[in-house]
Amino acid sequence: MIKFPFLEDERVEIAHPENIEIALCIRHSLLFCSNENTLYAIVPQNDYLGALQLYNKLALTYPIAHLSPAGYENLYLKSLELKTDLAISKTLPSSAEYIDEELSLVDFIKNSADLLTSEESAPIIKFVNTIFYQAIKRKASDIHIETHEKKGEVRFRIDGALVKHIDLDKNIIDLIISRIKVISALDISEKRLPQDGRTQVKVAGKNLDVRVSVLPTYHGERVVLRILMQASSIPALRELGFDEKTTSEFEELLKYSHGIILVTGPTGSGKSTTLHSFLQQLASPEKNIISIEDPVEYDAPHVSQIAVNTKAGLTFASGLRSILRQDPDIIMIGEIRDSETAHIAIQAAMTGHLVLSTLHTNNATAALTRLADMGIDKFLITSTLLGVLAQRLVRKLCPECKESIPLSDADADTFGLAHGLSVSKPKGCVHCHYSGYYGRVAVGEFFMVDDPLRPLLKTSDNDFEIREIMRRRGMRFLSDQLIALLLDQTTGIDEIIRVGVKEA
Repeated sequence: MIKFPFLEDERVEIAHPENIEIALCIRHSLLFCSNENTLYAIVPQNDYLGALQLYNKLALTYPIAHLSPAGYENLYLKSLELKTDLAISKTLPSSAEYIDEELSLVDFIKNSADLLTSEESAPIIKFVNTIFYQAIKRKASDIHIETHEKKGEVRFRIDGALVKHIDLDKNIIDLIISRIKVISALDISEKRLPQDGRTQVKVAGKNLDVRVSVLPTYHGERVVLRILMQASSIPALRELGFDEKTTSEFEELLKYSHGIILVTGPTGSGKSTTLHSFLQQLASPEKNIISIEDPVEYDAPHVSQIAVNTKAGLTFASGLRSILRQDPDIIMIGEIRDSETAHIAIQAAMTGHLVLSTLHTNNATAALTRLADMGIDKFLITSTLLGVLAQRLVRKLCPECKESIPLSDADADTFGLAHGLSVSKPKGCVHCHYSGYYGRVAVGEFFMVDDPLRPLLKTSDNDFEIREIMRRRGMRFLSDQLIALLLDQTTGIDEIIRVGVKEA
């Protein structure tokens, strides 16, 4: 057996000798790298005869060396990427005609006849990585990859709204979905049943957790990727965007040692972010904080997090019972979905625990009637409930391109405003990717249950009466805040209607 020297993996960089066909070398496992300004021919530790035969056939004079198995694999992948880049440069017009690196790659993928061969898997790997990179760059929360009758489509959910990213050939979409299944440890051959998984991708030096959902549809599979946030992206309490009065009320509420605090709103309204912000405010070495979530959306420090697993019998209710045996100080429940979970949460709040959770209601005061519908006695609700926050995330108009327009008389009458006011509307520019919106702002109505209010709540029969009581006490409703955002031209009419100014 011939012995060749070993190079240190971390010191080598990929190299490409001139006038040598890289595809041919890859096929025979002959790779090239530079180390301390010397170009080496790298052959695998085992089964290197084919590589040596090609080396002799090409009459090469570079010194031959080995890398560790991991180092060789890494160099092999880099060589595939280099091969792809060279193919792109030959296939495409000059790069000056392309604004986006991603567009040239997509064009190459569409026109590549050899894409289905095993050696050409690198473009798909690169393209999937590009999708993740673009999603992070545009601050998307979800990636939708869909298969239609004649084409495929990739869309991003940005600031709560879906935006088309690119159209692709159906065959390319199939390859992308297969690649996502591979990195998520899902069954590539199973195309008839839904599959759920998780994966972790590294983009721009950051590790991102991604929740994967694959669903078979009539024209093929579709995938939704939820990008889960890291602990570093949990905003501080005062960074949530609520007004000073509401934020001060939060801080007062979080000083309680027992009771229940609820955050309500539709899916995608930022409830989980607000709860985790509360937890980070409360976290300290003296407190035992445990959460049960479906799914775990933030990797939160100082919190023991449990993920719901219904297949294994771990539900919110069963997990909550186990949490109570762990001597917790603070419990966070991802969502109160049923009567059983509601009863356990109320009991936990009564027995000296601070409980934080979410509920699906349109406004803050409706939480009382929702809990009553779940079978909770009214006296238990009023004695344990500390406060309810109903929140929404409203898209802000792009400051670079928004246009000021007069408010129509019909809209003024609809929203109860004076005639002759000015508002703004979205236009679209490069800065906002032609959506007309850039970023979001949180709005919320905060219903704080204090001692003077509790007797009134026990005698009120419906949500309307409670809202009238709170209006007289000066509570600022969601509709008031949405109208204020419209009048100061932070957002537009279409957005406040989408968010639900009528329902609020």
